Amino acid sequence: MKENKYDNEAFFKKYSEMNRSQNGLKGAGEWSELQKVLPDFNGKYVLDLGCGYGWHCMYAAQNGAKYVLGTDISQKMLDIALKKNHHPNIEYQCIAMEDIQGLENSFDIVLSSLAFHYVFDYEQLIQNIHGWLKRLGYLVFSVEHPVFTAQGKQDWYYDDDGNIMHFPVDHYFYEGVRHAQFLGEEVIKYHRTLTTYFNTLLVNGFEILNIIEPQPPKDMMNIEGMQDEMRRPMMLIVLAQKK
Repeated sequence: MKENKYDNEAFFKKYSEMNRSQNGLKGAGEWSELQKVLPDFNGKYVLDLGCGYGWHCMYAAQNGAKYVLGTDISQKMLDIALKKNHHPNIEYQCIAMEDIQGLENSFDIVLSSLAFHYVFDYEQLIQNIHGWLKRLGYLVFSVEHPVFTAQGKQDWYYDDDGNIMHFPVDHYFYEGVRHAQFLGEEVIKYHRTLTTYFNTLLVNGFEILNIIEPQPPKDMMNIEGMQDEMRRPMMLIVLAQKK
């Protein structure tokens, strides 16, 4: 299933009001940690899967990438990318990452930010990426952490006064569809265990170089609700290399 909530006008409006939409990479809580593991872009061919507004595409281009292809299933996202993150070395294409074909041995680096948990067949995607990458190419991606996706609803448990009690983790080993609430809409995501995320890479020709469970940066702790993000992991960042 390839769901595209982002071309829904009401949903897209809410998304456009988020901190990461307004302020780019600096507004993304995980950026300071993701930036640490990014490979050298100078002279490289880069593919960004689920590129959204194109913030990572622009970062790659501004750091010397020779060519950047940003793909996204949402035309509304790409319309903003073309306005906010236009660069002569960047090309944008409206296509689901599962439908990409004909890019064998084309890229030095494949990026993806918070998109793989929307993909039904993760293993097939990883196999495709392995084919798209050149020898010793890099894959860098972030996803919602399995602790965050396990129960499905993705919300805290509250007491009768509305105070946070704890975050639910349930049905962890039952992988598959989750009906999450995001920006007031039901969104379909796919829960996977840490074992699945890592072993799928290992058995499909990748070496894992780094794993990060990013904590909120100190300079964002004054944002409402950010201190509660220290209570459980929300995201996972992985750096892998094609053998």
